[in-house]
Amino acid sequence: MSEGWPRGEEDVDLAGHAPDGGAHGEPDNQPDNHRAGQVGWLMYEWANQPYFSLITIFLFANYFANVFYPGDEATGQAYWGYTQAIAGVAIALMSPVLGAMADAAGPRKPFIALFLVGVSLACIGLWSAVPGGAVLPVMALIILASISAEFVTTFANAMLPTIATERRMALLSGAGFGIAQVAGIVALALVLFAFQLPGNVAADFIPDAPLLGLDRAAYEDERIVGPLAGLWFLIFMLPLFLLTPDQPKSGLGRVAAARQGIRQLGVTFRRLRHFRNIALYLIARMLYYDGCAAVFMFGGIIAGALFGWGALELAVFGIVVTLFSALGGFLGGVVDARMGSKPTIVSALMVVILTTLALVSVDQDTMFFVMEITPRAEGAAPFSSTGEIAFLTVACLFGLGVGPVIASSRTMLARLAPREMMAEFFGLYALAGKATTFLAPLTIGIVTQATGNQRLGLSIVLVFLVAGLALMLFVREERSRAVHA
Repeated sequence: MSEGWPRGEEDVDLAGHAPDGGAHGEPDNQPDNHRAGQVGWLMYEWANQPYFSLITIFLFANYFANVFYPGDEATGQAYWGYTQAIAGVAIALMSPVLGAMADAAGPRKPFIALFLVGVSLACIGLWSAVPGGAVLPVMALIILASISAEFVTTFANAMLPTIATERRMALLSGAGFGIAQVAGIVALALVLFAFQLPGNVAADFIPDAPLLGLDRAAYEDERIVGPLAGLWFLIFMLPLFLLTPDQPKSGLGRVAAARQGIRQLGVTFRRLRHFRNIALYLIARMLYYDGCAAVFMFGGIIAGALFGWGALELAVFGIVVTLFSALGGFLGGVVDARMGSKPTIVSALMVVILTTLALVSVDQDTMFFVMEITPRAEGAAPFSSTGEIAFLTVACLFGLGVGPVIASSRTMLARLAPREMMAEFFGLYALAGKATTFLAPLTIGIVTQATGNQRLGLSIVLVFLVAGLALMLFVREERSRAVHA
């Protein structure tokens, strides 16, 4: 799971080279003999996903909002939203400059190394998030980790066209998405069996106490996910540095490259007025993408508050939902090939909207807003109450719907953009995916803090999802004709 949730959608380089063609839709002439380099690149996918699964989606987000933050749970959720919003604004402002520098100036590994150190140290620093401790330093660490993780992903994706041909890039992109989901599941399972099940479940294959002598009373078994994510990122990125060849220096200085890239971005935006259908699609995609990401980001926080779920329950929750998301992505690809991208996205978004509405309808003693249910009994086994089962079931259906949305959004642009301008539009697509990522978390934070209600705060994402779906209905699935400056 990617971009703060199941990743794999934006596997394009910073020049916009899409998986289905070179800079202008022509076949990519890169040699396809970098087998070791491709293995190193796939290991980057294995390296980065646990950060999102452990920190921003399922485990540390819930710990921050419902345990660490000294105020009430609603305010904790609001402040988690603010950290993600600040990181999103920084990413949006930095992306054009850094993207242009990586695109035109040459080697990516120095940038990857810089941001890898940033995300790893920030995650390790989250061990200091002791309940009742200072909030601002932990928020700063989360912001640093979010920004750094995003740019590690960005620069690593930009290496793909240098190690594979057009055909091979598509295969690697798909394989990378699958490997990332497996990595997220493995990391969650590791937390489950090493730190959460010991002492809670008696079995021969489970230790009697959390490994490393962690103290549950000090929430060390939950805070450990920070160092685990940081070390995982650092260790499993090594094959990319050792095996994957970097792009050679272009001779163009990084400042000159940034200026050139920003000028080209301005040209692209001016051309966009001639492609109203594509512009409409990009706006629709920004809205529904932000909404989907926010549900993943805050769903675990709400479950933790409603049912008292800790890292044990949320690890199980994350594993199951990730499996359904991966299954949805596979099924979405099959449906897309037969029916087209727009019908696939529209149908999947309907599932996402209905399941999001169902998620916010579940409370401790009601579901679907009016149906009364028996609350979870004190000391009851995990997932034993009707509300928990309903929440988990609906979340799995949400994951099943999100998979096709992720899988078909990139394909949709490939069907719309002129072949000779494919690079330009995929570059805009990648930028647009980052430009508004702060809006949903910021809105959720404001509404949650204003109302004191976590579910009402999350329900605001329905505005993003419905607006995105409404705009998608007006998008025509037809290729535009090129317009040159």
